[in-house]
Amino acid sequence: MFSYLDRISWPLAGILALTLGLAPFVPEPHILEKLRWLVAGALTRPLDMADLVLHGAPWLLVAAKGARAVFSR
Repeated sequence: MFSYLDRISWPLAGILALTLGLAPFVPEPHILEKLRWLVAGALTRPLDMADLVLHGAPWLLVAAKGARAVFSR
């Protein structure tokens, strides 16, 4: 069912998370800014929500691959 996760290599998932997931790097990673806004309740614009989804997707991929690796044993 989740065999598509097995076809994505760990190095690729890591590179995606570290580049797309953290970009832009200065002054702070974008995903951290959006998560702070989410916790504070300031994430209200649709563009900011889409930005959170796009920057969070690589991290969700890494989490899904990790869960599959742990629970498929």
